[in-house]
Amino acid sequence: MKNTDQTSKPAKLSSVWKYMYGYKLTYAGAILAVAVATMAAYVVPLVVRLTIDSVLGDRPVDLPPAIAEWVTNRVTVAYLATNLWVPGLFIIAVTIAGGVFQYFQRKWSAVASERTAQRIREELYDHLQHLSYDYHVKAETGDLIQRSTSDVDTVRRFLAVQLVEVGRAGILLATAYPLLFSLHVPLALMSLPIVVVIFLFSAVFFRRVQRAFKLSDESEGRLSTVLQENLTGVRVVRAFARQRFEEEKFAERNTEFRTLSRKLIGVFAVYWGTSDFLAMSHMLMILLAGTWFGIQGELSIGDIVVFLAIEAMLLWPVRQLGRILADMGKATVSLGRIEEILDTPTEYSPQPGLRPEISGRVEFRDVHFAYDDGREILTGISFAAEPGTTVAILGPTGSGKSSLVHLLSRLYDYTAGSIMIDGVELKEIDKKWIRSHVGLVLQEPFLYAKTLKENIGLARANGGETEVFGAARDAAIHNDIEGFERGYETLVGERGVTLSGGQKQRVAIARALITGNPILIFDDSLSAVDTETDVAIRRALARRARHATTFIISHRVTTLASADLILVLDDGKIVESGTHEELMGREGLYRRVWGIQNSLEDEMQKEMTREPV
Repeated sequence: MKNTDQTSKPAKLSSVWKYMYGYKLTYAGAILAVAVATMAAYVVPLVVRLTIDSVLGDRPVDLPPAIAEWVTNRVTVAYLATNLWVPGLFIIAVTIAGGVFQYFQRKWSAVASERTAQRIREELYDHLQHLSYDYHVKAETGDLIQRSTSDVDTVRRFLAVQLVEVGRAGILLATAYPLLFSLHVPLALMSLPIVVVIFLFSAVFFRRVQRAFKLSDESEGRLSTVLQENLTGVRVVRAFARQRFEEEKFAERNTEFRTLSRKLIGVFAVYWGTSDFLAMSHMLMILLAGTWFGIQGELSIGDIVVFLAIEAMLLWPVRQLGRILADMGKATVSLGRIEEILDTPTEYSPQPGLRPEISGRVEFRDVHFAYDDGREILTGISFAAEPGTTVAILGPTGSGKSSLVHLLSRLYDYTAGSIMIDGVELKEIDKKWIRSHVGLVLQEPFLYAKTLKENIGLARANGGETEVFGAARDAAIHNDIEGFERGYETLVGERGVTLSGGQKQRVAIARALITGNPILIFDDSLSAVDTETDVAIRRALARRARHATTFIISHRVTTLASADLILVLDDGKIVESGTHEELMGREGLYRRVWGIQNSLEDEMQKEMTREPV
């Protein structure tokens, strides 16, 4: 993921509906409940108006004919005048009914939004599992976590609260003005401009808050990345006493996030302060104008009360429109960041590839490989390995050793040439199938924060203790594990932080061996073990050699010497190949490295055996 800060764009909010399947009716029920609750809210000021003007006053009942007849015939005005508790009780009942519908509105909208957020999170996680190795190499972990958590929650909050408020605002605008115009046309006309002003102000605010939130959200992603890197690399920080540097780096990102968040809050403060002033000024204007019309005899006290009550009900959702638009802006930004991941093609083809029987015969035929930037890493690689043989790879840093073995598990695909696995073109084999037959151990193995037994048995779901113990013995880690207080039930901590480098490598080797895969790859995964342990592991691998084709990358030539085929790479090309004896018989890089390492070992041996002065 390159330059996510520049490429992420707001998405259309309508795209969220595809994640709401199965809960659209629930959400529609929430909108309907809002409508009923809104209608109930209108009843209260109308009952107050009736009580003031017709029950306590002498004004004729101004209600629709059917309701007016019911009030005057069945419950007389005189009775209501002597029993004011009846209108009060009616108001309480209507308020309770409105509260019940508000409860269902919140419940149904919460259920629909939570289920939708759950579905988005699950789809995101599933999609991340199927993205290419190259994507994850370039992506920032903290940013991916930000998108999978905070951004999803932003969408959820909008669905749970603000989108329902859009329905409330629409219902109020559609019903309030007909009622206001029926009360008094001039006063209703005076109330129209404020709605237009606040609406235009909200639209401008929406644009500003969208930009401000995008910057703040991406800044939080960078802050999460720094935090994640520091926590996972805590041993390196301690080893090089870089605490102060890491604190300053975190403080820099934290200050950036605080500054951008304050700008976002400042935008909100301007909006709410200005809209409050406009709304209160408008209410004062309506009160003064209504009083004047009342003095002129055009309005009753009840009319003024109803007018003010409906205006207050109307102004709140209109002002809330700014928050709705703000949260909509944040939701569109978050949804855009989410869909940026979901729109990234997965590495798996919709059409499954071949699933041949794999015994371990590997043949490279003039293989070339280059990254997306066109930089060629491997050039003209050709060799063959029969099942059960061991292929050793030696070469300087950057010569293409890791890239070569990564092609076997299709972490990358070669750009030219051919790789045959038991006579089948590798690109035609299903990626999941080939990876289930290739055991890969990297130089820096990843261990989960689980027990040692769980980490070793991870690659084989149905493996029992016998298989786990056997793989651990072959990886020369069994005795170390038995020496721990809780043995195989020892928790290794996040990324195996409680183990030494050599122990982590051997646990990872055991995890690869337990699979019994016909192709095993050890990418410099013996670099952290001592020579004696190296020998023990190689002997175990030799015993397994008749069952698996093994590729070993190492800078230690003694590790490679017993291999059936040794490949020496330099600048992406095979410059030497053969057995140890064959390569020692000719002048070349392998022979020079062998001589240098042997001379260094001899000198170290002499230093260790020299008597102290």
